[in-house]
Amino acid sequence: MMKSKSSIVLEFSCRIRYQSLSTVVVAGLAAFGHSQAWTMDLMLALRDATRQDSQLAAAQAQLRAVQQRLPQAQSLFLPTVNASANYGQQWSEVNANPTVSYTSQGLTLSLNQPVFRLANFSALEQSKLAITQVEANVASVQQDLALRVAQSYFEVLISQDALITLRAQEKAISLQFEAAKRNFEVGTATITDQQEAQARLDLTRASVAAAQNDLQTKVANLTLLVGERPRIVYALEPKVVLPAPTPAQETQWVSEARKRNFSVLQSEIGEEIAKREIDKQRAAHYPSVDAIAASSASKGSSPFQPSSKIQNNSISFQMSVPLYTGGAIAARIAEANASYEKARQDAETARRAAEQGARSAFLSVNSLMAQAKALEEAEKSSALALESNELGYQVGVRINIDVLNALQQLSSTRRDLSKARYDALLTGLRLKSAAGSLTADDLRSVNAMLKAERPVDIPQDLSGTVFDVPVKIGQPLKSR
Repeated sequence: MMKSKSSIVLEFSCRIRYQSLSTVVVAGLAAFGHSQAWTMDLMLALRDATRQDSQLAAAQAQLRAVQQRLPQAQSLFLPTVNASANYGQQWSEVNANPTVSYTSQGLTLSLNQPVFRLANFSALEQSKLAITQVEANVASVQQDLALRVAQSYFEVLISQDALITLRAQEKAISLQFEAAKRNFEVGTATITDQQEAQARLDLTRASVAAAQNDLQTKVANLTLLVGERPRIVYALEPKVVLPAPTPAQETQWVSEARKRNFSVLQSEIGEEIAKREIDKQRAAHYPSVDAIAASSASKGSSPFQPSSKIQNNSISFQMSVPLYTGGAIAARIAEANASYEKARQDAETARRAAEQGARSAFLSVNSLMAQAKALEEAEKSSALALESNELGYQVGVRINIDVLNALQQLSSTRRDLSKARYDALLTGLRLKSAAGSLTADDLRSVNAMLKAERPVDIPQDLSGTVFDVPVKIGQPLKSR
């Protein structure tokens, strides 16, 4: 039985993309050695996660299991050969004469070749479709793993940026506190300035402690995923330009998601399998024809005849026609029809979910890029506002709380900017995953943007380290 055009297209599309994702893993394993694991970029993290992810291993094991359905289905078209042997001994007593014993033995060889069993054709096509369906599942799990790795990796970087910013803020507020303390000692400021700075410093230190804990948690999550704690990671450069989604039209992403999303593919193949099940059950109404060949040899003796040898050979065709099965065939056909309708509705649900996922991801990535751009400008203006407030405080036109608020605003802006950038990158990957088009090149493109090498553990004092950024939060203040 020939496959429908739609199922051929589905199988070809699924196989091509599954192979491309598998190539990512193989290439990663060949390109890097385990000795480099302490220095971890995004591609290395994906490589290590691929080696040990239990979800991917389970999906691959399922694929190996389902692949065995094809030879099972093919075997339905091949002959079955059976051999049987018997040996017996009997005792007879006739008219009170002494007991006579004799033996019998035989050997039978039979061959059964199916000639026409219509249901077998549907079973063969179902086995092929089942393999394609599980291949799509493996590819889906691989995409999901790539997203989980990217999310965990970016969470480490976001947490690092938050801790770096808070420590810089802590240092700046500490300087502000010292300035307020000196001004109070010389009588140029009130105790209120000192107390305000002390309160803000205590709050910032509490935030630093929470950020430290959050970073350790995020690193532990990444370590659990990749199998080894990294020492060096790579972050975005400050002046990075985030890539916009291509194509730029929402409708194109939605259309691709409805056709190429892996969940959609699996559901549509499931629909095709259910359709073949209807054909399989209807085939039970048709006759089946088998060719049967047998050869047997037997040897034995009895009190009534001398030892004899018998050889029998036969070839026959056997046709079986179901006339009445108590309604079982009709019930199975009705069940298959209902299952097909369920599979059809499940496929439509998957298409709608993929459509909504692509639309949501497209809107989110554009929103996050707009947020990042606005926050870049906000960072510049917040830095200028801080400088102005510090200068105003030194000349007496601004009070201490103004400087502290400006510090808080700049710190918050920088944390929000970092999160928006990484969220935009991750959402861009999610968008491509929703459309079923996430490939190795997409991950490499993101990885190429991560150029700022930094240790995983952030030092207590940022001075003289890679975290000592040119634009400081706060400067030492002169006494008024």
